[in-house]
Amino acid sequence: MTEPPPMNFTPFCIFPMVAPAVFKAYDALSGFSCPPSYVMGANGLKQYFPQLDADKLKYCSVFYEAQHNDARTNLAIAMTAAAQGAHICNYVAATELIRDEQTGQVQGATVVDRMTNESFSIRAKQVVFAGGPFTDGLRQLEANPSDSAKKASTKVKPAVRGASGTHVVLPGHLVPQKKVEGGKQQQQAMGLLDPATSDGRFLFILPWLGHTLIGTTDKKCDAQTLPSAPQNEINWILQESCKYWKEELKPEFTNKPENVLSAWRGWRPLAVDPHAEPDAPVSRDHVISQNPVTKCWFIAGGKWTTWREMAQDVVDKMTTRPCDTLNVALWGSEGYSETLAAQLRHKYPVLDQDVCDHLVSTYGGRAWEVCSVMEQSPKHHQLHQRLVQDFPYLEAEVIYACREYACNVEDVLSRRTRLAYLNREAALQALPRVAQLMSQELKWTESVEQHQIHAARAYVESYGGPSSDVGLDIAADRPTTTSADNDQPATPIMMRQ
Repeated sequence: MTEPPPMNFTPFCIFPMVAPAVFKAYDALSGFSCPPSYVMGANGLKQYFPQLDADKLKYCSVFYEAQHNDARTNLAIAMTAAAQGAHICNYVAATELIRDEQTGQVQGATVVDRMTNESFSIRAKQVVFAGGPFTDGLRQLEANPSDSAKKASTKVKPAVRGASGTHVVLPGHLVPQKKVEGGKQQQQAMGLLDPATSDGRFLFILPWLGHTLIGTTDKKCDAQTLPSAPQNEINWILQESCKYWKEELKPEFTNKPENVLSAWRGWRPLAVDPHAEPDAPVSRDHVISQNPVTKCWFIAGGKWTTWREMAQDVVDKMTTRPCDTLNVALWGSEGYSETLAAQLRHKYPVLDQDVCDHLVSTYGGRAWEVCSVMEQSPKHHQLHQRLVQDFPYLEAEVIYACREYACNVEDVLSRRTRLAYLNREAALQALPRVAQLMSQELKWTESVEQHQIHAARAYVESYGGPSSDVGLDIAADRPTTTSADNDQPATPIMMRQ
C-alpha cells in the first residue's frame, strides 16, 4: 500500500501489489510485440541495478518501454510531407486570417517569415490549427479582425488546458546504461518508476542518451516558448529521486549542484471541444472541431503514440479522399537496416562506434547523406570531428541540418542535436562553432552571425544547469506532505528500454 495514493486516487494504493498483473495486461496491449514484463527480486536487483539500496526493496516489477527522439520524429514527419508534395514553411507565423467578406469563412492566412520579416498570403480551401499547447493562441485569430479594439477584448473559448512538466538531467552513472561489446548488446538500459512520491505523482528516473533523465512535475499553467524550469520544482525532483538509492549516492542528487547538467520544462495539452454541448467531458485523447462560423478546424490534445491516428482523423474529416498515413513510411526509413551502424563504421573508420550508432538512430537510412557531407568539399575536411568532446554530434550534422531547413543556431543546439537538453554548458561550448558552420553554409553576414550567437546564448542560458542555487534550498521547497513509513520495504517499478 502507498500513501498518499498514486495520482491522488485512493484505489491506486494497492498498485504495488497488483503491478505484475497490470503489466501483463500492458504487454497484451502491444500485442506482445515487446519483451514480456516480469518480477525481479532483491538479489537480481543488486546485480542489475547496483545503484539502488536493495535492502529496502522487496521486489520490483520490470516492464519495457520505448524511447524516441521527439524532435527528430517531428522533423521526419515534416520532411515526409514535403517528399509527398506538401509545401512546408519553417520559422513562419500566422498573423491574420483571410476571410470571405460576405460569409466570414476563412480562406487562408497572412503569415510572416520570422527570418526575414517578410509577410505574404497563403490561400487554402481548408485551414487547420495544429499548434499543440499554443492552439488557443492560433484560434484567437478567429476574433473579428476588422475591429482591432474588439479583437483585443474578444477571447475565444479555451480548447486547451496546458500543464507543464519539469525535467532534470543528471550524469548517466546513476542508472544502468546500455552496454555493447563486440557489436553485441550485453545489457539493456534500465530506469525506475516511483508511484509513491510525497504528493502522489509518478516520478520517472530513466536512462536517456547516456544521461539520467528525471521527471516530471505536473503544474497547470499556460505554455511558454522558453524552457525555463522553476527552481522549487527542480529541488523537489532531486529530493524525491534519491530515496531508493544507496546512501553514498544520495548526495549525487541533493548536494552536488554541478550534477544538474540541464533542466527544462515541456507542456502537455488537455483538450476540450469549445463547440460541443456545455456538459461534454474533457478529453484525455485528441479533439477535432470546426468553428461553425469561420469553418476553421483545429486539432488539440493527443500524444506521440497516436500521431498517425490524429492525422488520419483530421484528414478524413476535412476531405473525401481517405488518409493514407498507414502506408507511408517516414523520412529515413529507406535504406535502414540493423547492420547499418556496422556499415558506416566500415566505410568511415574515422568515426567511433558511438557516433555511428547515434547517426543511425537519429537519421536512419539518411545517415549516409550526413556522412557524405564530409566528402563534398575540401573546406569541410574536419566535419567528422565532434562538436563537443564526449558527445556523438558531428560538425557535419550542422551542415546537414541547414539542408533540412535549419536556419538558426538555437534550433541546431536544442532540436537538431539535443545538446541544450542534455548539458547546458556543452551547448554553450559548441555554440560559436555551430554559428561559424551555419554562417559558411547559409552565407550569413558578420552582423547576422553575431545576432544569431547572442540570441542562441540567451535561449540556451534559459535552461537550468550547474548553479550554486540548485540543491541548497531543498528543505524549504519540499511539499508539506511526506511519504508514509519511509522505513518500510517499497516496490518501485523498473523500466527496461
